[in-house]
Amino acid sequence: MKLIPLIGVVLIVLGILSFFVPVPHNEDHSVKIGDAKVGIQTQTSQKIPAAASVAILGAGVLALVLGARRN
Repeated sequence: MKLIPLIGVVLIVLGILSFFVPVPHNEDHSVKIGDAKVGIQTQTSQKIPAAASVAILGAGVLALVLGARRN
């Protein structure tokens, strides 16, 4: 399989998954005083904006079309 259609398939799969799977993000809020460190760590999960998901999906379709036209 050629490289451009393979990249297109990967982008399409990532574009579809980005609509449903949230991306985890960790933040460390701490203060270090001397040898002591006091703080908390928060974790949030946010989905990628829909416009970015559509752009990834569109890039995948474009790569598939361009890869098919080269053959």
